[in-house]
Amino acid sequence: MKNKSVIRWLLQAVGGLLLTGSGLSMAIDAGLAKSQGGEWFWYGTGALIVFQAGLCCLIDSIRYK
Repeated sequence: MKNKSVIRWLLQAVGGLLLTGSGLSMAIDAGLAKSQGGEWFWYGTGALIVFQAGLCCLIDSIRYK
């Protein structure tokens, strides 16, 4: 039982960190697209969704530690 908790914590924490970093990178890219006059709204919205999902996974992983 404890081994499953450790594996779930590890997978969820790493996944949350990857999603958070990806969301931030996407948000920066959307900001650059906005400053250059390109299409940015839906890409930026998606970036915020990915970022928030990463934070939720990361914070939820504390439950399994």
